[in-house]
Amino acid sequence: MSVNLQGRVAIVTGAGGGLGREHALLLGRVGAKVVVNDLGGGTTAGASASDAERVANEITAAGGEALAFAGSVSDFELVQQMVAQTVARWGRVDILVNNAGILRDKTFAKMDLADFRLVLDVHLMGSVHCTKAVWDIMRAQNYGRIVMTTSSSGLYGNFGQSNYSAAKMALVGLMQTLALEGAKNNIRHRDDGRAAAAGRDCRAPSGCREPCRGGIGCGERADSYDLVCRRRKLRGGACDPDSRCVLGQG
Repeated sequence: MSVNLQGRVAIVTGAGGGLGREHALLLGRVGAKVVVNDLGGGTTAGASASDAERVANEITAAGGEALAFAGSVSDFELVQQMVAQTVARWGRVDILVNNAGILRDKTFAKMDLADFRLVLDVHLMGSVHCTKAVWDIMRAQNYGRIVMTTSSSGLYGNFGQSNYSAAKMALVGLMQTLALEGAKNNIRHRDDGRAAAAGRDCRAPSGCREPCRGGIGCGERADSYDLVCRRRKLRGGACDPDSRCVLGQG
């Protein structure tokens, strides 16, 4: 199935490299106008305004439209400026990919609370800031698509990542609630936590044969990138055929 996002406007945070860059390039290829955000002049190794500019230039060189914006998502005022510039240039915001993140890995015994808070500030509060800044715009449009970048560390834990795990699991709860609150305005939410679902055994009763939609939902094995299927239920060890996943639509 071909995807055409002509006329849509997307913001991708943490898009100067890695997964965020791939999100931005793909959105540009399918016709969306893309705001490429990355940390500018910050403390993360290798991060600079040129990272966002380089990706924006890649999109425009391929025939797309892009705008680079350097700044930390932990700064709500900067996020509001980014959204304001986006609306001033293109008139709307349709898609938000919350991808920005950092790591400060240590065992909990050795971790300074400042590093714990910093990771939450970027992963969790950064996503909150960006989502809050576009929320009323999407409500007024009666259209919005928001992606939260989650992780298997949030669902299952990972040694030395108590801060990261806490932030990523918090994003799942945030996404679930916003999916309910945004539904009447056609604001839909997905998560991107590929390692969390791919190939993980599902924690469902052995009698359940429904293909798994989430790694912690129903089914024998996770074969999808959808982490959480809120509407799926188990009835007597078997999947409830009347339940359905609302987060994976659109």
